[in-house]
Amino acid sequence: MSEKNPAETEKREAKRIREETKVTITLLSKDLVPPGKTFSYNLTKNISSKGLKIRANTFLPVGAVLKIELSLMKPARLISVLGKVRWVKTLYAGESFEMGIEFVEPSSEDTRILTRHIESLAE
Repeated sequence: MSEKNPAETEKREAKRIREETKVTITLLSKDLVPPGKTFSYNLTKNISSKGLKIRANTFLPVGAVLKIELSLMKPARLISVLGKVRWVKTLYAGESFEMGIEFVEPSSEDTRILTRHIESLAE
């Protein structure tokens, strides 16, 4: 009998879609310098109602608290949610990074919009 490697089992609680869309991030963590700095030109790699994976040229440490402005195409909307960096992967000799960001207490309206967006693109 073979056992599954825990790293191979799916841990996600919500349906996720692959999508590249623009995301603007503002650093809110007061212990990081400089708080309030905004990073544009980041791209999502995938999105769920619980969080997203982005690719960025700026390193953000695990635990950093962020304000995320996400441009959705279907329906065309800009939503703003808080998030926390959960993991970081360095790409291209430290010139680019992938990050997993978990949404922190999204409003029920934002969760509904994200869920409808994901369902419309998953079909």
